[in-house]
Amino acid sequence: MTDYTHVIDGLHGRKIVLGVTGGIAAYKAAELTRRLKHIGADVHVVLTEAGTRFVTPLTFQALSGNPAWVGLWEGETKNAMPHISLGRGTDALLVAPASAGFIAKLASGLADDLLATLCLARDCPLLVAPAMNRQMWQNPATQRNVATLKADGVTFLGPAEGEQACGETGLGRMLEPDALCDALLSFFTPKLLAGRKVVLTAGPTFEAIDPVRGITNCSSGKMGYALATACARAGAKVILISGPVHLPTPAGVRRINTLSALSMRDAVLEAIPGADVFIAVAAVADYRPVVSSEHKIKKSDAAIHFELVPNPDILAEIAAQPKAPFCVGFAAESRELDNYAEGKRRAKRLPMLVGNLLEDGLGGNENTVVIYDNEGRHPLPRAPKTFIARQIVEHIARLLPSFPSP
Repeated sequence: MTDYTHVIDGLHGRKIVLGVTGGIAAYKAAELTRRLKHIGADVHVVLTEAGTRFVTPLTFQALSGNPAWVGLWEGETKNAMPHISLGRGTDALLVAPASAGFIAKLASGLADDLLATLCLARDCPLLVAPAMNRQMWQNPATQRNVATLKADGVTFLGPAEGEQACGETGLGRMLEPDALCDALLSFFTPKLLAGRKVVLTAGPTFEAIDPVRGITNCSSGKMGYALATACARAGAKVILISGPVHLPTPAGVRRINTLSALSMRDAVLEAIPGADVFIAVAAVADYRPVVSSEHKIKKSDAAIHFELVPNPDILAEIAAQPKAPFCVGFAAESRELDNYAEGKRRAKRLPMLVGNLLEDGLGGNENTVVIYDNEGRHPLPRAPKTFIARQIVEHIARLLPSFPSP
């Protein structure tokens, strides 16, 4: 299988310095290091002395493949100035976890160890992931320090709310490694859809025959969720209207769960006012039973016949609105892709449609798609759906300025 790591995420080859301060959340920094390395980042870890009490430098060296730094006078650099050399050529400095004490140190400009000195001497963005007891986070002194750092251009990631190591519950938990990776990826993603509202459907629908049976399809929702993620990273306000799938909600996305085509339509109509873009990725069932049995239909030797009626065409309905948003359709075909996909685009008067053959991507992690618009067809090479989603977002962003505002 082709390795698309370098194009899936925007961290491949980027130099990330990870600062680890003293706190129980330091154990999460080990997993964060592993994940950043996995998606192609060049990770260099700098620990405070207190940080070494929780996780050893050797652990980070093994996970990152680079020496882990602690003291100003330890290790060897060409100029014997690690606080300078480590910061040069660095794309971002992320302190995770950042204790209350270290945040106070940053706010006051105190440089009494390698990590604090590096933060002062950096010429790259500084991101901070707080981790502390809820009362420490809420303390006015901490909030003053946070406000000062934000005014200085420091980006804060979190904290999250939940159970803490002390046994209390509240705001102060460090974000999980997955969330921090996503935040870093979003930080580096060009904000092509900044200020835009995107409504997006994903997954299958389920048309009930009785309480336990129904008509559905094989849509996994992966393409729709990848697109929701890509739109959010591109700066859009995203509302994801999802059929029944087992996928986590993308960071920064509002998710509305639906089941049937009718419930999905209702959710779309409620969410669509003010939307700049509507992306209809969901595989909506074309038909539904006229009658759904209140009780489970018992098995017998007799044949069963169901009368089906057409479901509403959600995309066509939205595209036909007087001030319709920029509508993007999807077409999964078993044959004659160009003929059916372009025909669907023209019939519904869509500015853009994405088509693929069922054999190329249904349910899988990769896909081969063709983008159709008024200028023709634009085939994309086979790639993971996460990368395909980024390319689709870039195409939408190119076409949006020439599209009339809703």
